[in-house]
Amino acid sequence: MKRETRNTWLAAAGAGALLAAATLFANRRGSYDLNGRVVLITGGSRGLGLVLARQAVAEGARVAICARDADELERARQDLLSLGAADADVITLSHDITSESEVRAMVAEVERRLGPVDVLVNNAGIILGGPLENMDLRDYEESMALHFWAPLHAMMAVLPSMRRRGAGRIVNISSLGGKVALPHLMPYSASKFALVGLSEGFRAELAQYDISVTTVCPGLMRTGSPGHALVKGQQQKEYAWFSVADSLPGLTMSAEQASRQIWNACRRGDGEVILSLPAKLLAAFHGLLPGTTTDLLAWLNRALPATGESAAANVRRTGYDSESEITQSPLTALTRKAARQNNEE
Repeated sequence: MKRETRNTWLAAAGAGALLAAATLFANRRGSYDLNGRVVLITGGSRGLGLVLARQAVAEGARVAICARDADELERARQDLLSLGAADADVITLSHDITSESEVRAMVAEVERRLGPVDVLVNNAGIILGGPLENMDLRDYEESMALHFWAPLHAMMAVLPSMRRRGAGRIVNISSLGGKVALPHLMPYSASKFALVGLSEGFRAELAQYDISVTTVCPGLMRTGSPGHALVKGQQQKEYAWFSVADSLPGLTMSAEQASRQIWNACRRGDGEVILSLPAKLLAAFHGLLPGTTTDLLAWLNRALPATGESAAANVRRTGYDSESEITQSPLTALTRKAARQNNEE
């Protein structure tokens, strides 16, 4: 019995050491310094984008954040200025980044007011959840516009200057859903798959100019964003499972932890970073056994809310319009706390 106990303690100690080493490895910093750099973050007014902007400001970067909502942007700007940033070093831009002309105008304004973009972070996105049968062509088109075309427009706009200077960093925020097709997220997942392919291809071709492209694939993060997600089908049930899953500590990662790992990957010039242990395990399993993974996800799909049969089930609703007792319960306390912290309310 004593030998078994000793072996158990040794195994636990070994596992703890491996976990600590993996954590230190994931959090190691690269040599690229953000101090004085011009950083452009799309979707930077709230959630992960705002957390990324906070860290960039704290490290001395000159930061431009873009979003559609002017009031949201102003609150985010005041948040960043409260960290000690100079007024001239934080600018906000209200643009529709699905429009190529507006993206070019946005980048031109950043260059005029702050200087050439050193780091582009394509972060803007939206989640649309619901059964396949309740999705329509518009859902796929709009997801592609925001998750594929918008990053492409932004990269094409900053690349001429980066090529001339022979330097630059691009960070594309995709998703675990861009590595594994997750049930009830088809438009989102398909568009994030497209972004992964685009990002990897750009990295391969831009390395010759010393421009580094990093693809980020987060799992569930506690950014506070579920209320802004769109749901179809049985909207209350869809929002309930998503918001609860987004709050579970063992399954999710805090936005602050994610931001640190993203910036470290950017500094190191990593090709890809998958965030959270559950996401890494699922992506690795899918890489080894894609067919088996899909079959397992088919069983998971059976546990998700059934297709909505009424006409109302095909209507998009926000999470905030789909609240229930479950989404207001202690099960979602961490997500609601993050929403208050990250300008999501």
